[in-house]
Amino acid sequence: MKILCVADHVDPLVYSAAVKERFADVDLVLSAGDLPMEYLGFISASLNKPVLFVFGNHHLKHLSRFRKWGIADDPERYEIKNAPLLRNYFGSTYIGGRVVRRKGVILAGLGGCRRYNKGANQFTEFQMLRRIILMLPALVWHRIFHGRALDILLTHASPFGINDRSDPTHIGFRVFLWFLRTFRPKYQLHGHVHLYDLNAQRISHYEQTTIINVYDHYILETDADPQ
Repeated sequence: MKILCVADHVDPLVYSAAVKERFADVDLVLSAGDLPMEYLGFISASLNKPVLFVFGNHHLKHLSRFRKWGIADDPERYEIKNAPLLRNYFGSTYIGGRVVRRKGVILAGLGGCRRYNKGANQFTEFQMLRRIILMLPALVWHRIFHGRALDILLTHASPFGINDRSDPTHIGFRVFLWFLRTFRPKYQLHGHVHLYDLNAQRISHYEQTTIINVYDHYILETDADPQ
């Protein structure tokens, strides 16, 4: 399986008339956040492949279409009364706080970053833990019925101390390290930390998980069979 991963920057190699030819063999598209919905819509319409995404901490104009803020700053739990949350928009599917299975791959999404100025889609460690706890039943269900809880964790921020930076904006989540040890996904894909140097390190490893910064765009090839 070949997966096109995008994050943080509208890449002219993707946002071009040649996108169909350049990425014709892609099976799935994942966005790790901080991209305009219009960009995801272009990718979806051009490639006609499933596009799954989480929000980052920028380009949040459409965030309210997917969820409504509630008490304790835990936006995943509170829906507009008598109206379901919007999940699909611009041909793309929001998987923040969800566990889904697409083309035989089990994915979980956790958008946002560490709180640094009380802005939208920023979370403390405890708030991120609460979001993970809400996903536990689905993760356990997949472990029972598919033999594994998760294949890919799609986040905006990175784990603490791995692919992150020391400034308050880009420091990673410690709770992600616990998540990786507990559920052992094959990959964690994230953005948030911009890589302006083509030689900058993208790939790290923690326990059984390969952690990849997919800033700009990245092609992930796995041994999964598209279904």
